[in-house]
Amino acid sequence: MRILLLEDDRDLGPWITKGLREAGHVVDHFADGKDALIAAMGQDYDLLILDRMVPGLDGLAVLKSLRASKNTTPALFLTALGEVDSRVEGFEAGGDDYLTKPFAFAELSARVNALGRRREDSQDSEPSVLHYSGLKLDLLARSCERQGQPIELMAKEFKLLEYFMRRPGRLVTRTMLLEQVWDMSFDPTTSVVETHISRLRAKVDKPFDEELIRTRRGEGYVFGK
Repeated sequence: MRILLLEDDRDLGPWITKGLREAGHVVDHFADGKDALIAAMGQDYDLLILDRMVPGLDGLAVLKSLRASKNTTPALFLTALGEVDSRVEGFEAGGDDYLTKPFAFAELSARVNALGRRREDSQDSEPSVLHYSGLKLDLLARSCERQGQPIELMAKEFKLLEYFMRRPGRLVTRTMLLEQVWDMSFDPTTSVVETHISRLRAKVDKPFDEELIRTRRGEGYVFGK
């Protein structure tokens, strides 16, 4: 899994990172809540491991911001705050699990694996047909239509639209599209994203009354309302 770890302890953070990497995971370690939030908004992670007691923007505030932006990535709180009220606060903020310090790495690893299996089961149960405001994308038949009118999409256009339709109302950045749709690192010189979005809009939006793919200048794109 690709895991985001927010932990500011100079000894504990690297230790957890090393252990998770040895278990086969990819780990991005942050000691600052603002940096972790930016990363979580711009990347697709399989799991978030968040410390509650980080100076400035702590793990609880990070998760609240992500949940407000409709980010549903599973989150495990890893913290010294073990009181019932703190646990309840963590779950009400959108946390999926809560592990108090001190802890055994074997237990952390088991909880990480359990959340990973839960996410895989959820993904396996995802619908094979996506719908939004009269737009229908059939992932098995590889077909698209809007208001009953068939729309012919090229392979990348189809993948691009699928990425948008799985994230309605969420900000999608140019970097996210390059990495997730084209499997490319950030390249300020390429216009591949803008070109394909223009072509997709010509097919999905322009023939119809309602615009679904909207640009947020300087930020990225939002699909839907």
